[in-house]
Amino acid sequence: MLSDSEVFDLRPRLTALSANLWWGWNTDLDPVFRSIDPDLWTRVGHNPVAFLRDVTPDVLEAAQRNAWVLAQTTHAEKTLREYLESDRHWASSNAPGLQASPVAYFSAEIGVDESLPIYSGGLGILAGDHLKSCSDLGVPTYGVSLLYRDGYFTQQIDADGNQVESYRSLDADRSPIEPIRDANGATITLEFAFGDGSITAELWEAKVGRCSLILLDILDCAPALKPYASRLYGGDVDTRILQEFVLGIGGYRALRALGVRPGVLHLNEGHCAFAALEAVAQRMEETGLPFGRVAPYIVDSVAFTTHTPVEAGHDRFAPGAVLTALRPVIGRLGLSDEEFLGFGRVNPGDPDEPFCMTVLAIKMSHRTNAVSSLHAAVSRRMWQSLWPARRVSDAPVGHITNGAHLNTWVAEELSQLYADSLGPNWKHHVGDADLWRRIESLDDFDLARVKLALKQRLLDFVATREDERNQRLGLDDSPSEFRFDVLTIGFARRVASYKRALLLFDDMDRARQILTDPKRPVQIIFAGKAHPADEPGKAISRRLVEISRDPVFRNHVTFIEDYDKPVTSRLIQGCDLWLNTPRRPLEACGTSGMKAVFNATLNCSTLDGWWGEAYDTLNGFAFGEGRIHESEEAQDRHDALALLNVLEREVIPLYYDREDEDIPVRWSRRVKHALKTLAWRYNSDRMVKDYTMRVYLPAAKKLTADVRCT
Repeated sequence: MLSDSEVFDLRPRLTALSANLWWGWNTDLDPVFRSIDPDLWTRVGHNPVAFLRDVTPDVLEAAQRNAWVLAQTTHAEKTLREYLESDRHWASSNAPGLQASPVAYFSAEIGVDESLPIYSGGLGILAGDHLKSCSDLGVPTYGVSLLYRDGYFTQQIDADGNQVESYRSLDADRSPIEPIRDANGATITLEFAFGDGSITAELWEAKVGRCSLILLDILDCAPALKPYASRLYGGDVDTRILQEFVLGIGGYRALRALGVRPGVLHLNEGHCAFAALEAVAQRMEETGLPFGRVAPYIVDSVAFTTHTPVEAGHDRFAPGAVLTALRPVIGRLGLSDEEFLGFGRVNPGDPDEPFCMTVLAIKMSHRTNAVSSLHAAVSRRMWQSLWPARRVSDAPVGHITNGAHLNTWVAEELSQLYADSLGPNWKHHVGDADLWRRIESLDDFDLARVKLALKQRLLDFVATREDERNQRLGLDDSPSEFRFDVLTIGFARRVASYKRALLLFDDMDRARQILTDPKRPVQIIFAGKAHPADEPGKAISRRLVEISRDPVFRNHVTFIEDYDKPVTSRLIQGCDLWLNTPRRPLEACGTSGMKAVFNATLNCSTLDGWWGEAYDTLNGFAFGEGRIHESEEAQDRHDALALLNVLEREVIPLYYDREDEDIPVRWSRRVKHALKTLAWRYNSDRMVKDYTMRVYLPAAKKLTADVRCT
């Protein structure tokens, strides 16, 4: 213990460290809070802001006299300070010009950490990973999104297996965000003309390492829209137009109000396409030049990433609704109604065609890219009519395959194990293919030992979740008796028809034989939310719950409610196999499989999204042969049969092929081959480097240069 003269004031130092979400993908702070009050640290979900709100003064005072806490806190402060102040990062050598022309990254959802629940799933998590890699690589970036006070819904399963949605209000005092204040200390608010009224939004900021995430909090709007304005993907079409107006128009104005003059606008999905129009309008007002002179110049600085090959995923609005909502903006652009609507139509002169945000984004962007090679081919077919004089193969839609942020998703136990083969600084070189070749030296026994420990932690988590659900429903059921020595499959993603969560059970008799085989059993853990308006998706999750409650499958199938980032982390780290069953070619990418790879979990998937370009026959498993059949029913039948065959003939025999000390050596070798061939390529550092070199640098400075010089 320290003497009185050595005691230091712990709270302000920990508060300063907690103010930057850097702690979300670095482990320096975790042992500090864990040592102060381990039970509280678990209860608050490893959220240091909430921890400091709840920790009692006597507990914190005792920690202040702990020499180890002092040393570890000082180490964390030094590490963060060096991280923020260093100019020895990738961008300093490869993209120095961006320092004067930062990237503005717009996205309807950005999931940096579960302590800031303003995301629903894959798109938001991808955006959060993108921002974290921009920070790690030193690419100057401002994320722009909305502060959804009600966030996305939480999911419970009732006694009949139905999904029940509820919303929790975000407590800003327990989240790593702060209102942005002016020189006088007043919170900055912006007011926008919208339709016949106005919108007021307050500006907030989350620090994400070297980057900033600017959030707009809708305070006041039309009474009919206000109940849903703070819900992610909530409300009706009018709510969606309101949110996308604030995200795009308001987001760009917010940056300019903060003195940020971006050199690149990156539109992550079509939800934020209005940002490009606001950039044009502001430049017109600055220069006095007409739309026709300014727009082409602004377009050169805009990049658009499309994420969905599913038609329903592209926002389309009635022309009248768009004209009413954006009337003030249209006037500033000097466009007629027909001219404006034409930017959101494939056929500009068709008065019956709705206004499509994806079309607007494509027309207002110099470069459009998909998120995998196959998705690019699908997108070219989907939007080829925008370029009728070109062949489908010549449509200007490229691709930059997504990646996942390795430091966020890899289990700490595996991270330490990898260091034995890759070296202590391996996380700073995750994109180095030569580095990952060293993983072959990883000891099979050590790998199996760590994976078993992670699996046991997962199964304990599953048992706790099941027990909590049973208690809430008043059920006498005991948790499933899952075993750590059984092949364990994970399936966690949004519940939608095309993702085919029930594919494994297309032949119930054969599924039963495979899962309940007494010598080589299989257990599978499902998790996922269906959109509140998606009744077919809800029916799928209800059927999964029914199967899990069937006595035949009781100890082989379970469904974990409230799919979120912590659930995903547990699953990808503890499972042996990650299953993905989309109906090809409707999965744009599928980054959960990449996160599984980082955690020594093999993939089994149709050849869709990223797996279509990544699978080499030895780094995981595939089924369906990449074929698209004459009907969805025929494709589902063929893929279901192929899935059962690959499980029965390849996956299960390989996993249960045990050699010395009961270790699945051949399985471990395939895991190491997957790490060697996939980890260096399918991480978000590689993704951001691709965007920087191929998109950001060519586009930079167009927004900040003088149009009249061209």
